[in-house]
Amino acid sequence: MSTDGENAMGRPGAYAKGVARRREILDRAIEVFQERGLQGTSLRRIAEAIGVSHAALLHYFESREQLLVAVYEHAEIQRGIRDPHPVDATGVETMVRSAVVNVTVPGLVELYSTLVAGALESGSEHGKRFFTARFERVRRDLVERLAAEQRAGTVRDDVSAEHLAALLVAASDGLQVQWLLDPSIELERTLASLSVLLRPSR
Repeated sequence: MSTDGENAMGRPGAYAKGVARRREILDRAIEVFQERGLQGTSLRRIAEAIGVSHAALLHYFESREQLLVAVYEHAEIQRGIRDPHPVDATGVETMVRSAVVNVTVPGLVELYSTLVAGALESGSEHGKRFFTARFERVRRDLVERLAAEQRAGTVRDDVSAEHLAALLVAASDGLQVQWLLDPSIELERTLASLSVLLRPSR
């Protein structure tokens, strides 16, 4: 299967058109997912909803997993553009903000949880690569924020910033799964309470 880059060789503008078409497909795929849920997002059904052939969709996405990972990544990028994290946000504030925004997007937490679980299955190399890299990126950002807070004396320093970052990610993901099962859980307040646990003991 040829890539957009290969198609663009000798065809000025073809690459840009391919990128725009892929973005259009993902925008529509997000809408279809929100309308129908995971069960309604087979490649064939997405193609039908968008109004393209199954073969045309396969030009951009080789599998359902690849499409759904791309849908999640696209939604996350758009969310970051609309609601970026303040540079001076604390580690806990960053995780709270992300979780709160996640639950406002219909189906996003369900999609994320399903894809992460699927990435653990054999044969899910695309999802595994994506989420491994994503977790590394999220932890790295949190480590920088937490380390700065430790230097400022606002976060306990008897636990490494690396360990605290991993625990914050685990707490956020776990609480979002609990929220999926029971929306009455106070996600924002519960996550915000982690700041109390991170305070230095005086």
